[in-house]
Amino acid sequence: MNPIKQASLIAFFLISTVCFSQAQSEDDKLSLNNGTISNQFEYVLKKSGNFKGTNGQAYEAVKRSIFLTLRNHTIDSLKTLKTKLDNSKSSVEAQQKEITALKTKLNTTQSTLDSTNLEKDSMSLLGMQMSKTNYNVLMWTIIAGLLALFILFVYKFKNSNAITRDAKKALEEIEEEFDDHRRTALEREQKVRRQLQDEINKQKGL
Repeated sequence: MNPIKQASLIAFFLISTVCFSQAQSEDDKLSLNNGTISNQFEYVLKKSGNFKGTNGQAYEAVKRSIFLTLRNHTIDSLKTLKTKLDNSKSSVEAQQKEITALKTKLNTTQSTLDSTNLEKDSMSLLGMQMSKTNYNVLMWTIIAGLLALFILFVYKFKNSNAITRDAKKALEEIEEEFDDHRRTALEREQKVRRQLQDEINKQKGL
């Protein structure tokens, strides 16, 4: 035999063997009682017989026991799926309630935080809440007003002291002038009295 033909036959034999083994392995994996519903349907299709009707249309013949088993498995799978869906729905509802509760708690916490920040950033003055900025402006305005009044008082006080000193000095000067005037008047009076006495004496001597 030609070596090329012999090699071709061996290669064909090996490929056929591999393909048959894979097909056999896939058939071994298919089962009516194990695996997914899709694999079970595939198993039923593998085990069903096909025939043609009188009209020439192809049909698949399935054993009643296999069909009933597949139906029960399908119903069980649907029940299991429905249970999982119900559990998932309950879990989602519970999570939604928890999320709603957390949102409510978050809103409450945010309101408390806002109130705390407002109280922290504000001051109470005569029962009225004021922002720290307005409070500081008011306080510094009052301090500036009091300082201005104090400066005005000091100025007035110094001015009053100066006026008082001037008044005292003027009074002292007036008192000195009055003393001088009184002294002068007294001297003049004494002089006049002496002159008068001298005249009297002169008249008596005549």
